[in-house]
Amino acid sequence: MNAVRGLIEEVAEFAELVVRDGLPRRRREAAARAVLDTVGVMILGSTQSIRETVLAATQQWGSAPDCTVIGQPDRMPSASAAFVNGTLAHCMDYDDTHLPSVLHPSACVVPTVLAVAEATEADGPRLLDALAVGTEVCIRLGMAGYDEGRRNSIFFDRGQHATSICGAIGSAVAAAMLQAGDAATTAAAASIAASMASGLIEANRTGGTVKRIQTGWAAHCGVTAAQLAVAGLTGPPTVLEGRFGFFQAFCGERARPERVTEELGAHWHSDRMHVKPYPCNHFTHSGIDAAIELRRRGVRAGEVEAIELGVPEPVLRTIAEPVAAKVAPTTGYAAAFSGPYTLAAALIGGDGLGLYIEDFTDTAVQRTEVLALASKVACHADPECAALFPDQFPARVTVRLSGGRTEQVACLTNRGGPHRPLSDAELDRKFTLNAATRYDAEDAAAIGSRIRELVEAPDARPAIQLLSTPTLER
Repeated sequence: MNAVRGLIEEVAEFAELVVRDGLPRRRREAAARAVLDTVGVMILGSTQSIRETVLAATQQWGSAPDCTVIGQPDRMPSASAAFVNGTLAHCMDYDDTHLPSVLHPSACVVPTVLAVAEATEADGPRLLDALAVGTEVCIRLGMAGYDEGRRNSIFFDRGQHATSICGAIGSAVAAAMLQAGDAATTAAAASIAASMASGLIEANRTGGTVKRIQTGWAAHCGVTAAQLAVAGLTGPPTVLEGRFGFFQAFCGERARPERVTEELGAHWHSDRMHVKPYPCNHFTHSGIDAAIELRRRGVRAGEVEAIELGVPEPVLRTIAEPVAAKVAPTTGYAAAFSGPYTLAAALIGGDGLGLYIEDFTDTAVQRTEVLALASKVACHADPECAALFPDQFPARVTVRLSGGRTEQVACLTNRGGPHRPLSDAELDRKFTLNAATRYDAEDAAAIGSRIRELVEAPDARPAIQLLSTPTLER
């Protein structure tokens, strides 16, 4: 027993308690929703070229046929499968988000638990319990690095990808819960993963595809750290709060390490998860929501003379600047980060739940009517929206119509968040659309059913192994 007691040991003891006693059914059902959403996004991600890139690398790492890779008949070792699937979960920016930490926990932890549960022959409840705790730990690490005064992540201020960094430790906790279950092994795994955690966000500024793999790397770290802990490797008990620990290294003096364990088990930050209804940058979503409402009111593109899009000031740098690039994006990927384009496309009428991947192809962004409408959108900072940021990504849209009439919509909470959650039918619709890119209707329905049945499933493997062989290729 260590003479010094650290925060990570409190986390590990909570994890051991959950392994022993289990979580309430409603927590498991929420975790199953996260699996359903993330698996759908991974299936969609498996249609992207990044899949071939990461497969080319991971196929050199080992050959133990332990685990399923989405849409891939060849099986891989658990850490490799977690890496590939984790990459697929985030590569299209369609995965869930926690606010205000702006973390994407499921893209790290879901691939981890799918791989380790399959390798260890875990049942569904144990998989979901590990997912719930790993997700919560990831978020709590992010919240400990959140500066309330500046209303921003310290990680992001320093150019770090908080999701990848915090996700590695959350994934390690989840993996250790499945591989061993005791507090000592879980604490060691988390402590080991802290030395592996990494990720920079410079690619958001100047390009490159590396950010797409960082959730996969977090999952890989989590699985590997748990395997090392099971083998006997240990880490410092003060890995989080110590003088040379995680928070000092990544966040400096502004961090609040005590938030990692405050009301642990009583208060769940993961209740504030946001599921994305649209496959584009989250800052654009409330503008899309407003456009859908305007369309519902009968507003049509032909009568629009001008549109004002008001958003929090920090959002402008991502979705409104530089102006010329945002009103006329040249690629589908660029369009996903454009406030004017996404608003215009949703007002004209998009696919899916309002917009879908067909609206973000390189061909779709050249549509004359969409570009003409986007050119009428002017973006500005809105003080009321700024006051709600980053707990929400709100928007206020004012449209001036021919004849002098105006319409205004204020969307102050995000669709898909805790204030306006997606219904089961909407979540199923998103999953079905994503699954249809690789699987026929019968197989997609079977996958969805198996995932929801994880709440009581005596064996998680049948749900996971359905994902190995796609029935369609597009």
